[in-house]
Amino acid sequence: MKPTTDRMLNRIKDVYMFILDKGTVSTQDLVEEFSITPRTVQRDLNVLAFNDLVMSPSRGRWTTTSKKVRMSS
Repeated sequence: MKPTTDRMLNRIKDVYMFILDKGTVSTQDLVEEFSITPRTVQRDLNVLAFNDLVMSPSRGRWTTTSKKVRMSS
């Protein structure tokens, strides 16, 4: 796997774990926590939402779904 792809997948996993830990977060919380642009956060959230791992109960707020996830290290 390309280093950039590996880095992206690790970041998406970290974003998911952050949301799981905090419960509900804003897009801005993610921008600040990971020091990435709002557009990058949105792309990562789109990947997670497409895989039914997160949802947005209200605009700009994100929480995890009840879908079970098996994490690898």
